[in-house]
Amino acid sequence: MRTAITKAGRGIHWYLKQATGEAKWDEYLESCLSQEAEPMSRGDFERHRTEHKESNPRSRCC
Repeated sequence: MRTAITKAGRGIHWYLKQATGEAKWDEYLESCLSQEAEPMSRGDFERHRTEHKESNPRSRCC
């Protein structure tokens, strides 16, 4: 029973990270680590992401 609850909790956690964009930050940090580059601050990262989204619009429902 605990295994099923733990799996469900991990799945929910993964889903929320994907939905909120938190996973993008984690991917960015991993990329910087593998390239031995200094990562930008979280605020700068989010500003850059927002600017990129606004300057490269895609078709979306909202």
